[in-house]
Amino acid sequence: MTTYLIQNAAILGGAPTDLLLRDGVVAEIGDGLSADGAEVVDGSGLVALPGLVDLHTHLREPGREDAETVLTGTQAAAMGGFTAVHAMANTEPVADTAGVVEQVWRLGREGGYCDVHPVGAVTVGLGGQQLAELGAMADSAARVRVFSDDGHCVDDAVLMRRALEYVKAFDGVVAQHAQEPRLTEGAQMNEGELSGRLGLTGWPAVAEEAIIARDCLLAAHVGSRLHVCHVSTAGSVEIVRDAKRKGVDVTAEACPHHLLLTDELATTYDPIYKVNPPLRSREDVEALRAGLADGTIDVVATDHAPHPHEDKDCEWAAAAFGMLGLETALSIVQETMVDPGLLDWAGVAERMSATPARIGRLAGQGRPIAVGEPANVVLYDPSVRRTVEPGESASLSRNTPYAGMELPGRVVATFLRGRATVLDGKLT
Repeated sequence: MTTYLIQNAAILGGAPTDLLLRDGVVAEIGDGLSADGAEVVDGSGLVALPGLVDLHTHLREPGREDAETVLTGTQAAAMGGFTAVHAMANTEPVADTAGVVEQVWRLGREGGYCDVHPVGAVTVGLGGQQLAELGAMADSAARVRVFSDDGHCVDDAVLMRRALEYVKAFDGVVAQHAQEPRLTEGAQMNEGELSGRLGLTGWPAVAEEAIIARDCLLAAHVGSRLHVCHVSTAGSVEIVRDAKRKGVDVTAEACPHHLLLTDELATTYDPIYKVNPPLRSREDVEALRAGLADGTIDVVATDHAPHPHEDKDCEWAAAAFGMLGLETALSIVQETMVDPGLLDWAGVAERMSATPARIGRLAGQGRPIAVGEPANVVLYDPSVRRTVEPGESASLSRNTPYAGMELPGRVVATFLRGRATVLDGKLT
């Protein structure tokens, strides 16, 4: 394995120092380091962060390899600074058995660009009728600890209670897609004055908030871990904040697009902006940023949702929900949280590496950059600005809402256990 000597990088934005990555770990940290035969990486002006961990990635394989594969999705992850991703269960077939989650896990190992941790479905076929093989998935080679029907809400309260009770046996967590289906039938965008003016069926905030409130009560009742996917409303932030205050074991994520974009973009009728939950109001965006800053929202998760061209190049009502997120996440967090002074780089590392790894129970990820720790490191240049070009994406899909937008920062290098997956901004 190649030894890398990173010179003059700022760990978590601190004073510049050298890092020696050897035999898969951080071997030395200090000034003026040297090592015979090491490949030197100039870290001047770069921030060194622990490898990022995404709790919410759609890799589409098996079944929708026209949109993404485990290989291309993890290449996009590496380009974004991620060393581990959680692959959601809404594949074809659904990841609701030990066999399917092991297939996804092995594909990740074969690709080698980042660790892939499959998320198991809560219910068989995401159908919301009976629990999937949670225990078998937990005991499989994939060691599944996160379970979600993402894309579908586990709206049956009895079934949700049983799932929360079941995962306690192996310290798992249920990650809920909070959407009351009866309140969102045919929904196309955020409900409000704008949806009425555009003639698009509204997706009301209360449809998210009601499920979160119910599930916080259920989690408290059974003493289990609950994770809330893609929180998008100010009311949801308040519900999570109150539940935490009461001691409920609940964590929550916000997506980069919900930290930056608003429902005003729906006025274009461009389906690139169609996502579930929908882009919300400016007030919701501000509440999410505040919640992420004060720790009410625990993590940033991308909800990277690739789609082939034909699923987005159509009228709004027929278009698929979802947008790309892995390669732009760190830039958007810089734009919305770091540059305005809401988070420092240590806070970014906490919310994009340490905490998601803890929620997913990943022993070898989310560790600090320290001697003896796994050499999962990303080098990031916060000083540059770049225009997002969809054609340059490592993903198979091109459905980024940031096309043509100027964003700050660039991932210069990513190291997975001391092996470079990205160098000089390019896949190795």
